[in-house]
Amino acid sequence: MKKAYIRNIIVIVSAYLLFFAMMKSGFVNGYIETVIGFACINIIVAISLNLATGFLGQLALGHAGFMAVGAYSGALFAKAVELPAVVEIIGALIVGGFVAGVFGLIIGIPALRLRGDYLGIVTLGFGEMIRYSIINLKEITGGAAGLKGIPLLMNVEMIFLIMILVVCFTVLFIRSRHGRAMISIRENEIAAEAVGIPTTFYKVYGFFISAVIAGVGGATFALYQGYLSETSFRFMFSVELLIIVVFGGMGSITGTIVAGTFLAVLTQMLYAYDDLRLIIYALLLIILMIFRPEGVFGRREFSLTEFPGQVKAFPGQVKAAIIKMKNLLVGLVKKDKDEVIK
Repeated sequence: MKKAYIRNIIVIVSAYLLFFAMMKSGFVNGYIETVIGFACINIIVAISLNLATGFLGQLALGHAGFMAVGAYSGALFAKAVELPAVVEIIGALIVGGFVAGVFGLIIGIPALRLRGDYLGIVTLGFGEMIRYSIINLKEITGGAAGLKGIPLLMNVEMIFLIMILVVCFTVLFIRSRHGRAMISIRENEIAAEAVGIPTTFYKVYGFFISAVIAGVGGATFALYQGYLSETSFRFMFSVELLIIVVFGGMGSITGTIVAGTFLAVLTQMLYAYDDLRLIIYALLLIILMIFRPEGVFGRREFSLTEFPGQVKAFPGQVKAAIIKMKNLLVGLVKKDKDEVIK
């Protein structure tokens, strides 16, 4: 176990140093830097959603609301104080995460007594309530015109570092006693309660941690963009976060990272065709649900020790997917012929 942790630390530090060197050498231009920055922010918030939906098993459709709370709280803190840049960044992240966590408790304590679609509807309503509050509280949030004058304290290297810290924290949390209790609730809540796990406590606790991470992502977004508007936190953004989680695999941190990066790049490629982007998202999800309903990674994580075996198994998985597609098409053609004969 210690060797695995040491190896992972070496890989993480090497990845950060390589990323930092690419930024400083000019190998990556400003446009690509911006894409990477927003991709990392999306990954942070999507990981928080995966914690609630993938590991805890609670459907949340208003996660953009927690990100909005963290973004505006962190931005207002940064505007109100004049401190050294590093202290101001840390303070804004703490304030954004704390306030979002408080809102997570407020919505989580009553809402998590519900399950499935009902919980999704409540969280959806919460997200819209936050957005309309932003519009109406003009003196604080700037209303529909947006909040301007936010200090630009973040750069891409800092966002990448924050993303690494969030990923490491989430992995360690999931492997802890509390994380295993949450996973047991996801697998079978009745059985978990029967063996003495306080399910209500862990559902609220997991939702709180999820909201805190989303708030940190929101504060990072505010300090990187320098401007906030309610349009950034609409319901469709919550849907996009859910797409990232489902596409990568509900219960897989690696899947969230890969899917978040892929969809961020795809979004930039289709920026001028917003309607076409949503259609492509729908097609990707349909194809995924047919051939791999558990997501690209399922509930597995990338492992350096298992990587050679995964590479060897990849051709067989592709072949199986092709055979499945062929059988599906043959079945559809046969069904059409039978209907014509009838």
